[in-house]
Amino acid sequence: MSGLPIIDVSGLYSADIADRQAVAAALRAACLRNGFFYAANTGVTKADTDGILDAAREFFALPEAVKLAVSKDKSPCGRGYERMGGQRLEAGAQFDRKEGFMLGTDLPADDKRVLAGWPQHGANVFPEGMPGWRATVEGYHAKLVRLAGTLMRGLALSLDVAEDYFDDCARDAIANLRLLHYPPQPADAGADARGAGAHTDWGAITILLQDDVGGLQVHDGDDNWIDAPPIPGTFIINLGDLVPRWTNGRYRSTMHRVINRSGRERYSVPFFFDGRGDYVSEIVPTCLAPGEVAKYAPLSVNAHLAEMVRLTHAA
Repeated sequence: MSGLPIIDVSGLYSADIADRQAVAAALRAACLRNGFFYAANTGVTKADTDGILDAAREFFALPEAVKLAVSKDKSPCGRGYERMGGQRLEAGAQFDRKEGFMLGTDLPADDKRVLAGWPQHGANVFPEGMPGWRATVEGYHAKLVRLAGTLMRGLALSLDVAEDYFDDCARDAIANLRLLHYPPQPADAGADARGAGAHTDWGAITILLQDDVGGLQVHDGDDNWIDAPPIPGTFIINLGDLVPRWTNGRYRSTMHRVINRSGRERYSVPFFFDGRGDYVSEIVPTCLAPGEVAKYAPLSVNAHLAEMVRLTHAA
């Protein structure tokens, strides 16, 4: 693996099916290889991406007491601030050297999914005295929801099923935006120190915005880690663990990690599009050859995500 492909996804917005299918063919090649690629010409502007990175820097520069006032530990659905070292993505390694802020689709207390106790469903929380900040992050979240829906339609085409195959999954999807701050890693931090430990993502697709610092690495399937540096004007897209379940292992969810050896503060903004909570994974028909046995049992998005949160977060 000499590098990740750069895919111009503008064709997914074309009225011409041939243009959409051309993008789908490129998506298929990337998903069969390792499920990682750069997406260019997404329709999200530089002003949008600059704005959300500025919002991340502004939030993490706040005093610790202000950030802890909106701690995710006070939220029944995990929204808000996560302290430095609050998560360990790689079993046996040190706790991750990062802090974060999570928001998702803002739901009122009387929403039927909230009343039913669905994980990761509920109200957002925001720091006080920052009304413009809230508008920025919520506006960016809305644009990424639209982009994710477009990519899911491209994913369906890449699997030779109807473009709307995943529309039911994408309707009212769990869609979480996470602002992250990685301080520079000390030289004496230890061999098992990570900004984010080696892991696969949990849901359907991740849309990652990086600043210009770098530090993301993707595993090549052998014993090598390949740098995935930031490329201006692109997002990194990767598949989560639900997609192999849907494709009977044909499409891949690949290990990746972050190590910030730059000596600079690093900021990134991943967007996790995981599907509707009660959506139950089933094998896409085109991914089962005659007589082939399904490798995965049916599983709801809610059940899968709840277990992954339990396994990776500090008590």
